[in-house]
Amino acid sequence: MSTSARKRDHLRVALEQDVEFRLKSAGFEAWDFVHCALPEMDLRDVDASTPFLGKTLAFPLLVEGMTGGCRDAEAVNEAMAAACRDQRTAMGLGSLRQLVEDKKQRKSYRVVRDTAPEIALLGNIGGVQLALWDSFGPLQEICHDLRLDGMAVHLNPLQECLQPEGEPRFRGVLLAVERLIRSLDIPVIVKEVGCGLSVNVVRLLHSAGVEWFDIGGAGGTSWAALEAHRSQDRSVADCFREWGIPTSRCLEALQAMDRIQIIASGGIRDGIALAKSLALGARMGGAALPFLRAWHKKGYEGIRQLMDVWHQTLRRVLFLTGSRKIEDLRRKEILYRRS
Repeated sequence: MSTSARKRDHLRVALEQDVEFRLKSAGFEAWDFVHCALPEMDLRDVDASTPFLGKTLAFPLLVEGMTGGCRDAEAVNEAMAAACRDQRTAMGLGSLRQLVEDKKQRKSYRVVRDTAPEIALLGNIGGVQLALWDSFGPLQEICHDLRLDGMAVHLNPLQECLQPEGEPRFRGVLLAVERLIRSLDIPVIVKEVGCGLSVNVVRLLHSAGVEWFDIGGAGGTSWAALEAHRSQDRSVADCFREWGIPTSRCLEALQAMDRIQIIASGGIRDGIALAKSLALGARMGGAALPFLRAWHKKGYEGIRQLMDVWHQTLRRVLFLTGSRKIEDLRRKEILYRRS
């Protein structure tokens, strides 16, 4: 199956099938906020804005990279970009591999910048692809053409070893990431896609020069479940449906590490989970599937409405914890583990 056809297949399965974890959650239900009955401020005093890659966002949300490089991607990306523009959030593109391989698919990516010239925008490429390339020249050209603010490198060993077209060849990925950091003039963000980043992996990548990490923990979309729906024999993939480190556990484990910036994704499904991820040390929260399904139901308006609900929920969490700004959520006494 071609790369373009595989992208269409992933969109179809994500929208039509149950692809989320069933037994394992992101873990945010184990945490709760300390309610502040006397916030000593008005709700209008709350400011949820945050800086991200040189841009100021209305609130710390990244719509994670979903698609690009297939005929269905243009409509999705145009609506996502418009909503991110109007709600002042950040957005990620789907894997740029198809654009590197075939310039015919350029429009499905370029529509994002045409629609939203000023948003914080991330590119996305697989670590496996990086390790196979001798030169990053074509990727550098794409960065400039799309005016990207950062480049996400996704690590997806589970998906690669389960999908029919997978390439589970990760030898040399760390060195390739280090080369990419030296080659690009924008930040490189390393992300998992649903199984989480352990402390040891983060330390290894940090020693190679990575400062931003998108932990992509377990609890949201299970790529094992998604690939099981695409496989003729799903017996192996089904065994790994619950594989991965829950997002909240990743955040807890990484709290002690200095000089790293974290994007929390994986099972963030509302503004309260977003707020908890920020209180556990993340600088940003990310999600994909909720916004894809909102688009499928109501197009641009569905995405915009969902973003607004998340934003307003986050603002009220700030108010109800006596927090004027996002940084105040990181006070040690503000979050407790339920008994």
